[in-house]
Amino acid sequence: MGTTTISTTDTVPGAEDTDRRPRTAVLAARLLGLLLACGLLVLVTVVSVAVGAKAIPPGEVLRALFHGPASVDDAVVLDLRLPRTLLGITVGAALGLAGVLMQALTRNPLADPGILGVNMGASAAVVVAIALWRTADPSVRLWFAFAGAGLAAALVQLLGSRGRTGPAPVRLALAGTAVSAVLSALISVVTLLRPDVFDQFRFWGVGSLAGQPMSVLTGVLPFLGAGALLALGLSGSLNALALGDDTARALGTAVPRTRVLGMLAVTLLCGAATAAVGPIAFVGLAVPHLARAFTGPDHRWLMPYSMVLGASLLLGSDILGRVIARPGEIQAGIVTAFAGAPVFIALVRRRRIAEL
Repeated sequence: MGTTTISTTDTVPGAEDTDRRPRTAVLAARLLGLLLACGLLVLVTVVSVAVGAKAIPPGEVLRALFHGPASVDDAVVLDLRLPRTLLGITVGAALGLAGVLMQALTRNPLADPGILGVNMGASAAVVVAIALWRTADPSVRLWFAFAGAGLAAALVQLLGSRGRTGPAPVRLALAGTAVSAVLSALISVVTLLRPDVFDQFRFWGVGSLAGQPMSVLTGVLPFLGAGALLALGLSGSLNALALGDDTARALGTAVPRTRVLGMLAVTLLCGAATAAVGPIAFVGLAVPHLARAFTGPDHRWLMPYSMVLGASLLLGSDILGRVIARPGEIQAGIVTAFAGAPVFIALVRRRRIAEL
């Protein structure tokens, strides 16, 4: 009698479609969410250009954008509001992306880009530049801030890499805390001894998008672009790293290389952002958690979500600061701290933050 053989490739009809449907649904939901986040960013961008201390009709705003300056109102839109808006988008995206990298590299859900000492390094360099050279030119101050951020990050990397195992998350965090404490003390000493330095530093030190010319954005844009490309290229390695160092090595990931490149990306992103607008708190801490609620732990989706949401959060905070204190304004760095902290507390209370 003949025997009937069943191929191992045979499947129950419809089983493959059943497996694909959930994946397709998740992909569609994430893509839709990203499109909605981009739509929110477009809306916030339009409001940022249209809203300020001086009321300008929407028609005048559109005419200025498409036909160039022809009046005082047009100059306000093109020379003040447009550079401010573009700077808010790029800096917010950079801080959101840097926050994802820091939380992934340190496997600490409360990690912030400032943990590397980048913010304090930039601030200390600006204080020294003002004290020694009395420079208030934003373009000059930009390069001092970026140099200070890079030196601080390099020092933290050097201190955190000592030992046989190379850079470890705990050692990097401790080194960053120690370097930040020393630099903070230096800033306090200089500003207390030199009131004139404090008067110039205090506006930059709180973090503000106001009064920055377009040259500041063009100066930091190459560094922000390089950092973003480097970070996005590490998304697959960060997914493997989230499973643990041993598992990541078994999957073929070069763990030390990933950490070094990740720290370099954080330095470029956070250093350039801090150099441009001063230290902005909370954005890099909270935005990854907001994005993770929609994307889960997959960094291939988490990174673009965090960039879009970070830009929206910073730009929205800047708009809020302009509106609630008319005819003056409250700096964006202050608004992000006041408005963002309750949101983060609500996230912590609503659900347990998973280990990264």
